[in-house]
Amino acid sequence: MLKGVNELIKTIPAIDIMDGKAVRLYKGSKGSGENIKEYGNPIEIAKELSQYVNFIHIVDLNGAFEGTPKNLNIVQEIIETTGLWVQVGGGFRTYKNIERAYAIGVNYVILGTAAFNLDFLEKVTQDFEGITISLDVKDGRLRTNGWLEYVDMDVEEGFYMFVQYSKRFIYTDTERDGTLDGISNTVKRFWDDKIRAEIIYAGGISSEEDLKKLEGIGFDGAIVGKALYEGRIKLDKPRRRTENE
Repeated sequence: MLKGVNELIKTIPAIDIMDGKAVRLYKGSKGSGENIKEYGNPIEIAKELSQYVNFIHIVDLNGAFEGTPKNLNIVQEIIETTGLWVQVGGGFRTYKNIERAYAIGVNYVILGTAAFNLDFLEKVTQDFEGITISLDVKDGRLRTNGWLEYVDMDVEEGFYMFVQYSKRFIYTDTERDGTLDGISNTVKRFWDDKIRAEIIYAGGISSEEDLKKLEGIGFDGAIVGKALYEGRIKLDKPRRRTENE
């Protein structure tokens, strides 16, 4: 599954977990069976990925939809089994759950819905390193609650509000996520070079050309899921470190 390819932008493999299985959703929707494609045991997939990379992206989909993490036991086993660095998102809306994630060895906790509570965001960014803000976008507007609701704010407004608290972001094109449709021509730089922030892209990546395009725009990394599982993008072995390089 994961053999071959050129070194481009920092590539971060994704494992989305639902009901204990590694899956990919179409545009983040679990509405019908045809929107969900299963890829197997997330722990076994992580073991294979650990031959190529040192850092992975995990989404607890049950947590995203239910508002509280449900698969941290699997995340913990992945960390203990593989030694991979991990960033994880999906339902982190309380201090206790964030604290628990860091306690099991997670390196970065991703906040989406909870980030809009600025008092809460200020507290957790003071108490924990590596809090990462998820900018989930459709039609230029931000979305929350498992991408089911809109916020009356565009991505640039959101970025400049949140960057006061964190300098690490994931920008997700929710209309492209899980589609293999490539990078939209509307994706552009929404940040000022003077602001030292790490900004990672996710959504629709299907080829090396997409990775080159993202590198040209100035993103610091790219989260790749379905394109890896479907063999459209492959990873070199040995692979240079994808975190703390």
